[in-house]
Amino acid sequence: MSTHAASLRLKVSGTCFFLQILTIILFAVFVRYSPDTSFGLASPQQNCSSNGNPDSDSRFHHPCFRDVHLQTLIGFGFLMAFLSRYGTGSMAVNFLVAAFAIQWAILIQGFFYSFLNGKIYMEAQSMVNAEFCAGAILISVGAVLGRANPLQMLLMTLLEVILFTVNEYILLDLMGVSDSGGSLTVHTFGAYFGLMVSRNLHQPHSDKRNQQQDMGHYPDVLAAVGTIYLWIFWPGFASATTVRTSAEPWAVLNSYLALAASTLATFVISPLLHEEGTLRMTQVQDATLAGVAMMGMAGEMLLAPFGALITGFLAGLISPLGFTFLTPVLCSRLKIQDTCGVHNVHGMPGILGALLGTLLTALATADAYGNRMELVFPHVADGSRSATYQAVCQLCALPVTLLLVVLGGSVAGAILKMKRLGSSLEMPNWEYEMHWEVAGERRASREEPGGSTSV
Repeated sequence: MSTHAASLRLKVSGTCFFLQILTIILFAVFVRYSPDTSFGLASPQQNCSSNGNPDSDSRFHHPCFRDVHLQTLIGFGFLMAFLSRYGTGSMAVNFLVAAFAIQWAILIQGFFYSFLNGKIYMEAQSMVNAEFCAGAILISVGAVLGRANPLQMLLMTLLEVILFTVNEYILLDLMGVSDSGGSLTVHTFGAYFGLMVSRNLHQPHSDKRNQQQDMGHYPDVLAAVGTIYLWIFWPGFASATTVRTSAEPWAVLNSYLALAASTLATFVISPLLHEEGTLRMTQVQDATLAGVAMMGMAGEMLLAPFGALITGFLAGLISPLGFTFLTPVLCSRLKIQDTCGVHNVHGMPGILGALLGTLLTALATADAYGNRMELVFPHVADGSRSATYQAVCQLCALPVTLLLVVLGGSVAGAILKMKRLGSSLEMPNWEYEMHWEVAGERRASREEPGGSTSV
């Protein structure tokens, strides 16, 4: 083991120890369980949606948390496993970042939304909000995967959670934007923050995404499992922050229809874009996720079933086209190396989802929404805003988010590039083996008598 690798491993170990002790101390000083579920301190999404409606059910629903939790740990984990040689390390990074991001997000979001009398009052919904934040962080990780070591990932998480909460507070609390599925707050924010960090960590001679994929079945099997998890649990993820009522769960229905249409679109466009005419499960997985990302903001709005199908179908077409035509341009012209293609899977669909949500907001009427109006657009329902003004707020949220991620991502990228952090420039060719077991090492250790696997 080189001196540099040993030093970096010690830094990672020490940083993990320091961050965990710090969060334990902060939890001990500030965090308490809320004594009453009706304490009045809820997530920003629910504050914007419930508006004190007596018919709303603000109690915690375990299936919602289960769906969000599984998507964060397993769904995003399999998204990062397509690098077959470093698949184990990539999924380990997913767990490392998620474990810290959830703890840190509970603290930072608590200071913004549930800080009273010097204490943060935590409830079960706080975990769901923290998981949403972790999801955005993991999207950013997908943009820099392979070029940032675990120490850099932890520091990026530390900074991004703070900026994520600031952006969420501005959009959902100050501007009153409706974005229950996270087209802006999760997908757009996470994608473009990661891309800005990636631009600062650019390596001229690093391998491209398609060069890292193994031609065997291992990555496709994981992609297939990840796609199944998207199908099963993402509708619950998209509706986790919506208010529970007896009304039809539009967010669930619209997300499911978008999943179906985006999947079919992949089988339409992918064979036309590749000379060999073969279809890989990673392409289905990416396009499927693009469909639900585009549905994020519009999911709980009045989008007819055929509209949900159109939205998913367009997202399923856009994602493969982006990988074919836009990804090379990002790399060659803008010096942005997008490892997991988050621009095509999360970024563009998130922006298009925000524009779709803006259009649906402008068309919202009391006759069409009925009692649901005060759940989806509380400011319009109470007469403080017109539908047009609410649509303007929805539209303005997009440049606000992009401005924050451009500035914040650039600053974070510049910090991560510091040599003391083990800059990625010192780790060519995705050298994860200094931290994680890689496939070649694992096979060799099993073949040699008495061999031991590295961790």
